[in-house]
This record gives sequence, structure tokens and C-alpha cells, in this order.
Amino acid sequence: MEKEIEKELNVNEYSPLSLAFIGDSVYDLIIKTKIIRAGNKQVKKLHQDTSHLVNAAAQSTMMRTLQDLLSDEEREVFKRGRNTKSVSPAKNQSVTDYRRATGFEALVGYLYLQGKYERISELVEIGLASLMEKQKEK
Repeated sequence: MEKEIEKELNVNEYSPLSLAFIGDSVYDLIIKTKIIRAGNKQVKKLHQDTSHLVNAAAQSTMMRTLQDLLSDEEREVFKRGRNTKSVSPAKNQSVTDYRRATGFEALVGYLYLQGKYERISELVEIGLASLMEKQKEK
């Protein structure tokens, strides 16, 4: 039986939506890990805590802060993701928030596929801190 050989693609060759597809999962796992590490809770409460952070509006708010901290390469990936035409925004989300969130997810996916886990962590921490600060202001 022959061993199947996987073709390795240059991460720059992935479509922005493919990057966002994996980035969404990576971000979701980061947030769920942070939530569960904060303490054991009922699954319903874990889901509620997660859903406040894993949505287009929250990701869009985070990206407003993160945009100025991105390298030129990261900014280009974000813009490619943000400007990609996708099917339709999620319910209860503005088109602007949805597109900015798609750019965020594409950036996370891009960094993940490059193995830049520390950079993902750094950006997520900064983004979450800014999100929490904005929520306190309300």
C-alpha cells in the first residue's frame, strides 16, 4: 500500500475564506480553553461565556484595536480576509462587523498555519483586554 503524499501549499496560496475557516476554529478553541481554565461550570454557562467572545461583533471590536499593531504582512492578510465576498453575514451582525471578523479569522488562520502560536496568543490577549475595557465603558 502506497503512502499518500500530501501536497504542502504555501500559506499565501490559501484563499482568505480557507484561512478564516481554520482561524475560526483556532480562535474558538483558544476562547473555550480560557473559559474552562477559569473554573468548572455547567456546560450551558460555559457556552454562554464563550458566545460573548466568539461572535462577529466581539471580533470586530478586537480588530479595531489590533489593526495598528499588525505588521505589513499581517495587515495584508487581514485586508484580504476583510474584503472577501462571502455568502452572507451571520444573523444579528452588521456587514461591517462580519467582514472585519472574517479578516480577523483569516489572520488567525494564517498565523496558525505558519506556526506563529505566540503571535496569535499575543494578539488575542491584547484584543480581549481591549474588548473587556470597552464593555466596562458601557
